[in-house]
Amino acid sequence: MPSQPETYMQNRSGENEAKGAAFAGPAALARSLLAWYDQHGRDLPWRIRDRGQSHGQHQSQLRADPYHVWLSEIMLQQTGVVVVTPYFHKFLSRWPTIAALAAAPLNDVLQAWAGLGYYARARNLHKCARVLDTDFRDGFPEDTATLKTLPGIGDYTAAAISAIAFARPANVVDGNIERVVARLRAVAAPLPGARRELRKLAGEIAPDQRPGDYAQALMDLGATVCTPRNPACGVCPWAGSCQARINGNAAEYPRRVAKKAKPVRRGVAYWIERDSKIFLERRPARGLLGGMLCFPGSEWLEAVGESAGESAGESAGDAGDHLLPGEVRHTFTHFHLILRVSVRRAENHETDRPAGKWVAISELDQAGLPSVMQKVARHALGAMAAAE
Repeated sequence: MPSQPETYMQNRSGENEAKGAAFAGPAALARSLLAWYDQHGRDLPWRIRDRGQSHGQHQSQLRADPYHVWLSEIMLQQTGVVVVTPYFHKFLSRWPTIAALAAAPLNDVLQAWAGLGYYARARNLHKCARVLDTDFRDGFPEDTATLKTLPGIGDYTAAAISAIAFARPANVVDGNIERVVARLRAVAAPLPGARRELRKLAGEIAPDQRPGDYAQALMDLGATVCTPRNPACGVCPWAGSCQARINGNAAEYPRRVAKKAKPVRRGVAYWIERDSKIFLERRPARGLLGGMLCFPGSEWLEAVGESAGESAGESAGDAGDHLLPGEVRHTFTHFHLILRVSVRRAENHETDRPAGKWVAISELDQAGLPSVMQKVARHALGAMAAAE
């Protein structure tokens, strides 16, 4: 990274009420953030940090296991630290090496992933493990260009692995970091269009020294201090240079283009019971919930109206099906889903095809059902128990 002056004069017309004020330059910003991280950074199971050294003496970061970094970064996409932590431990306990993960059946990986959502991540994780085990036996790739050729690894994940696991300078920018930079520089352009500018601004600050620690420090700043609502500006190491804080409107950044309302889809899930067992189907490998065991059901169709959607759902069942009272609601990235649950006689359904299996009701919680199907199971069991 090119050297930058320690301070500069920031003077954005109409944006900064403190025109002419001297702000910390990139090098000073990086140093202050690393000093803050050495004192306040989160202890997370995929991190290697040495709190025994003061930030003034800590000139180089300790290396984290690239497998741990990669696994955690894939899990943390769209999912918070609190949810990810037990899954991370479970995966490492079951598959302690990349070779072990590569040798695992995909269905086992999907089952272990159940509840984390966004199941394409699990499929790509498994596919990537096999590529790594086959083509990179001499070691995990270190540079971002090679990393981005691997399944499921994009710009952000490649930069994070390269910086955190291998201490290579990289511009690591995720949603948290976009928010921090948008406030620091009071970027008026809304997301998603402002991403290129935010990435450029973030790259101007990213240091060559301790790049992995710096990236994790910036992640922690966004997650614990510069939060989406009610940012704790009073304890932020960048408060003195943050244009949005000085303007008094930090919570208004990043600005965003108004999102369209998510459509609502409706459908029916079938509870097919025989001898205290439930019939489940494995969904096609590609598409939503790909490869996961789920309750059979109707198509999920966009609702034109409340009554129309209910009628479409009710008509999807066979004669003799019994709709349970109430409904299951779940939100995916691009739509809301409302499901009715129908108790269906086993003889009314083709239950011997290869993609299906019978699972004991007592073992449903161990079947690796995705979150929406766990909701279906809880709803069905609760409704039938209430009717007894």
